[in-house]
Amino acid sequence: MNILVCMKQTFDTEAKIILDNGVISEEDVTFIVNPYDEYAIEEAIRWRDEVGGTVTVITVGKERVRDAVLTALAMGADEGIIIEEPEQGCDSFMVSQILYAVIKDKPYDLVLAGNQSVDDGSSQVAIRLAELLSIGHIGSVVQLSVHDRHVTAQQDLQGIIQIVEGDLPLLITAQQGLNEPRYPSLLGIRKAAKKPIAMLTIDDLFLDPEKITKRSLTVDVSLPKAKTQGTILQGEVSEKVAALLHGLHDISKIL
Repeated sequence: MNILVCMKQTFDTEAKIILDNGVISEEDVTFIVNPYDEYAIEEAIRWRDEVGGTVTVITVGKERVRDAVLTALAMGADEGIIIEEPEQGCDSFMVSQILYAVIKDKPYDLVLAGNQSVDDGSSQVAIRLAELLSIGHIGSVVQLSVHDRHVTAQQDLQGIIQIVEGDLPLLITAQQGLNEPRYPSLLGIRKAAKKPIAMLTIDDLFLDPEKITKRSLTVDVSLPKAKTQGTILQGEVSEKVAALLHGLHDISKIL
């Protein structure tokens, strides 16, 4: 089974976000494999080990994204493909178009990706990619079974489990709980350095820059408001209700 894994490099989930003139500062920040993509990588490796085949990780990013690809290779993936991110950056539309240009001519049975990224969290790239590839998509998967090219997946719909079936080729997005991603071993890290990583640019893919420009615009970036100390309402029930309504309506402007 030839399995492709679309992955992304993101901020460490414990990193402190600092804004510099409305731009997120990357100084002294540790970058990691997007945690949801780790579930996809792990699932791909497990199925490769069970039925044979190859696992190829594909990503769009800056030069530093090589570290994330090496992590995936150290986990057990067979090869990596890195597409250099354009200087203007990418949105979901651009990433899906770039990934499609790489994948459309490659042999594959299954495409895996994380359910979302922990930075943008749009959950759009995989759905857009499945549409471009003209294959089915099953999202938020917490359990996956493949038998004779028939797939049975359990989908987590905000606490409700739904069983979905389909036939390969398919695109699956992994949700937390699908598996327990392994840590790269020392042997895996040594082997990763010898595994092939293809480096591509937009020009290599013969993409028209004018047709893959961003379709979304970031107007403003701001940090969430600092949390304030909670208020304990005092008095009789009627007084508490009145105070609560005053807070929601006049102070928080929720009602």
